Amino acid sequence: MSLRHGLLGILAEGPASGYDLARRFTEVLGSIWPAQHPKIYAELGKLAGEGLVEVESEGPRRRKAYRITDAGVAEVKRWLTDVEVDHTMRLQPMLRSLFFWLMETDELRRHLEAEARYYRELADRYRDYAARKDRGEFGYSVQTQSMRVTIEAAVRLYTSLADWADWAQTVPPAQPAPEQ
Repeated sequence: MSLRHGLLGILAEGPASGYDLARRFTEVLGSIWPAQHPKIYAELGKLAGEGLVEVESEGPRRRKAYRITDAGVAEVKRWLTDVEVDHTMRLQPMLRSLFFWLMETDELRRHLEAEARYYRELADRYRDYAARKDRGEFGYSVQTQSMRVTIEAAVRLYTSLADWADWAQTVPPAQPAPEQ
């Protein structure tokens, strides 16, 4: 996902400051797509320079609230409909798993137990968030409905990763290879 299109999509919901945008990223996508403040502010400057967003207001301490322009809405719609999806996933746990053979069996088992626990906790956190959305705590806007779809993807992804970490504990190299 492109940071620029993520920012444009969030701004399509309504004006926000860089701080508010960072909070929204963390709230919904924090463990999947983190966005640091400096990168957000730099990207907002680029988007403003391209006419895709504009400063709506400036508050105390020069805090700026940005809003999306019509050109920005058109750009995020173009990205959603005309740009091929980048299916690249950079999951460090998958890269590490390629080298599990370098770990001692007990170290690896502990590592995988911690991974399974971490992913279960994340899945549970997103399940709780989904339940709150399903109860209507955030309303029933089209934005909320789209966010619910995203949250379900997180629940399923983290549940699958927890299941994978559980399974990986049952096979070599986490378990000794069967003698032949």
